[in-house]
Amino acid sequence: MRKTWWKESVVYQVYWRSFLDTDGDGYGDLRGVIEKLDYIQNLGADVIWLNPFYVSPDKDNGYDIADYYSIMPKAGTMEDFDELLAEAKKRGLRIIMDLVVNHTSNEHPWFIESKSSKDNPKRDWYIWRDGKDGNPPNNWRSYFWPSTWEYDKVTGQYYFHSFAVEQPDLNWENKELRNAIYNMMHFWLKKGIDGFRLDAIALLSKPAGFPDAEVPEHIGYLANNPGVHDYLQEMNREVFNHYDALTVGEVAFVSPEEGLKYVDESRGELNTLFHFEVCDEMPEWDLKRFKDIQKRWYQGLWGKGWNSQFLNNHDHTRLVTRYGNDGKYRVESAKLFAAMLHTLPGMPYIYQGEEIGMTGVRFETIDDYQDIAMKNRYLELTSNGVDPDEVLKLLQPLSRDNSRTPMHWDSSPNAGFTKGSPWLKVNPNYREINVEKALEDKNSIFYFYQKLIKLRKSHPVFVYGDYQPIQEARNEIYVYKRKHEQESLLYVGNFSESVQEINVEAEFDLTGAELLLTNYKGSETHGSILRLNPYEARVYLK
Repeated sequence: MRKTWWKESVVYQVYWRSFLDTDGDGYGDLRGVIEKLDYIQNLGADVIWLNPFYVSPDKDNGYDIADYYSIMPKAGTMEDFDELLAEAKKRGLRIIMDLVVNHTSNEHPWFIESKSSKDNPKRDWYIWRDGKDGNPPNNWRSYFWPSTWEYDKVTGQYYFHSFAVEQPDLNWENKELRNAIYNMMHFWLKKGIDGFRLDAIALLSKPAGFPDAEVPEHIGYLANNPGVHDYLQEMNREVFNHYDALTVGEVAFVSPEEGLKYVDESRGELNTLFHFEVCDEMPEWDLKRFKDIQKRWYQGLWGKGWNSQFLNNHDHTRLVTRYGNDGKYRVESAKLFAAMLHTLPGMPYIYQGEEIGMTGVRFETIDDYQDIAMKNRYLELTSNGVDPDEVLKLLQPLSRDNSRTPMHWDSSPNAGFTKGSPWLKVNPNYREINVEKALEDKNSIFYFYQKLIKLRKSHPVFVYGDYQPIQEARNEIYVYKRKHEQESLLYVGNFSESVQEINVEAEFDLTGAELLLTNYKGSETHGSILRLNPYEARVYLK
């Protein structure tokens, strides 16, 4: 297996608008990231993934880009970014940027030109179609709105948008458009960034002929269409192949077999990918299902391509609330999941606040939410006569704002995030859950993550070991071993609120094994019968 720096890295995701505000406008900014570089370095992460900070009308929190070459004033200036790059490199930290090339803002100059007339040179940089009998060209549904089509009165045609109406999709069949994108990628890589997280990259190619969907609500037809791999191989040849960069693709609706096409090292596309069989398709914790997902993806990718391990990000509810126990066992369950994510095959991602066990939130009214996907769905359902209180209750658990509330730095007003009025309300539990308290407690979730990252850097088996699940039929217990050269690792986790017993001696002889890490004090370190407390995790090495 080819060894690379990025396979051995741990990524820390910074949702900058909720990270730290240094100018009092209520939004986090790049200077806030600079101020907290020592914190990220102390945690032990190697790579910082920054969500989009390009110039944008901000209809979808920066994922609607109006200028690929400039910095959003809310985030700061190009000088701030250059300083961030320099200061990160001083600390041995790498920066990857979120890049959106499936669509732009409808305020991007390219789209303004495209919509100005049917014969504009940039008309074909976007996707335009005639309507059908006074209706949109087909019955497709977008991620954020009932239709993927928006009518333009000036030219009498519809334009295509996979997401919000303010986010028209680019036409990747146009070579001139592709070259413009590649030139922009070179601009940032030459600046010194270390790669890209590529948003919605599986959507670049559209179904030929744009036929009606049999079930419009099942929007998998938007992704993984013929041609997408041609575009990515060209992108690799034209751009990525010239740099030692990390490329991470956001790839929805994908199986291990299809996913391998994106990351197979022999194909020349991307380094690794996010798949969403867990975060999109498993609304509540289901250990049996999770084990199956891990096994299939390991078998599909091992020795050929690299996986990513994550259970929350800016689009998904915080893991301790969604999958763990954010009440009595918040600390224990947070550590249990952390130990699992950092010992499974693939690259672990930490979403800001995950390392202190931040939880999801339930605001009282829809007005307190900013998530455009949630607000659009709320409007659609209430307009169809569904009771507003019921709609709110339905949408709250998986609202993207669950993970977007400001970072908890301390117990001062607004959790130390801002001296102004925060763009999104702070979770009320910030006085109990914050960085200041975590750093004062040597048994905190933070220091557990720190230990995990140190172990990963000290023992190659964490990175390059194979994966062998043990006693797969157990619904409360997850056990697997990994082996690399002379090292063997064993992970044992109890994903229930009751005490569980397990005999692992037959498959992993604990004689001479070292208990590297556990989330309970006084945990047993020997014997064939392991008695596991609620949400207990153990990591052994021999």
